[in-house]
Amino acid sequence: MPEHMEAKFDVAKWDESSFDDQSDLPKLTRAVVVKQYSGDVEGRSTTEWLMAYADDGSAKFVGMERISGSINGREGSLVLRHAGSYEDGAAKGDLDVIEGSGSDALRSAAGSGQFLADPSGSVKLDLTFD
Repeated sequence: MPEHMEAKFDVAKWDESSFDDQSDLPKLTRAVVVKQYSGDVEGRSTTEWLMAYADDGSAKFVGMERISGSINGREGSLVLRHAGSYEDGAAKGDLDVIEGSGSDALRSAAGSGQFLADPSGSVKLDLTFD
């Protein structure tokens, strides 16, 4: 049975740069973001996002995030795959644990979740452990 977890995060660092500027085409950027988590997730993460912006400022993005610390009392790290969108001042998306990406007590973690940043951040995860 999956364990449900909820946490808050603060963005500690955001470093975004364009990687394909072409006139009259959507802006493509890469961002490396460091977050600090509290709640059922305690620790720090680094995410690399790739984003495609529309003319109205909205965006679609994908990313990979490694969380290191404690998740529901289990120490280690794991990698989450992100797919989401940004519009009206909020980013939201779906998360999936990359199988085999965990270490230590998170080695067998599997599952999925959602995140919301509006501008405060929250994450909800449903994980299973062998």
